[in-house]
Amino acid sequence: MKKVLSLMLTLCVLLSLSAFACAEETKGEGVMTYAEYAAAEFETEVVVETYVQAKQDWWEDKASIYTQDQDGAYFIYSMPISKEDYDKLVPGTKIKVTGFKSAWAGEVEITDATFEIEEGSFIAEPLDITDKLGTEDLINYQNLLVSFKGMTVEPATEEGAAFLYNWDGSGAHDSNSDLYFNVSKNGQTYSFTVESYLCGNTTDVYAAVENLKVGDVIDLEGFLYWYEGANPHIISVAAAE
Repeated sequence: MKKVLSLMLTLCVLLSLSAFACAEETKGEGVMTYAEYAAAEFETEVVVETYVQAKQDWWEDKASIYTQDQDGAYFIYSMPISKEDYDKLVPGTKIKVTGFKSAWAGEVEITDATFEIEEGSFIAEPLDITDKLGTEDLINYQNLLVSFKGMTVEPATEEGAAFLYNWDGSGAHDSNSDLYFNVSKNGQTYSFTVESYLCGNTTDVYAAVENLKVGDVIDLEGFLYWYEGANPHIISVAAAE
């Protein structure tokens, strides 16, 4: 009898936790699930609840925000925002965003957005998608915080440089240019970027890429941005474990 009561009590606790989790994940009235957002037509209005993971520099009362919930990611492009509100959007902040689902060069984003700060917090863990590189499935992870393991640094120029300032080498450290570098896995080479508006020339990741050498084997983290194909915005570089 005691075993039966113990089992019933355990089941009740599990059901209670499940109900609580469901309540936490319930969207507000009129708010889309990620599946509904993904299925929405382009140039239609969307409403989502999501969590700030990172943000590009504030400029001319606008900023682009990398956001994610437990089911997917949403890139909020050039959202009008005051500097005061921009400073409030620390990683983990929950926001309700209303805007239009758009696409540019393959990147799916929310444009013409407005937002409200809500109660709640969530910080995403990087999802290892190394095995998705070079596959058609890769695009399904667009805008998520992801990681790539055991990547080998390849030359970025014919002269053997490990990186470029801007895609064509036209920039410089002092001008806070984007960094472009190549890495390979299983015989295939991929181009990754340190987006200077996200991680500028005073950040650890910027310095790490400037110090790369061809042949280094590294682990990477970043947001799976898209520009005519995968263009990860890298936020962390470390020697491979």
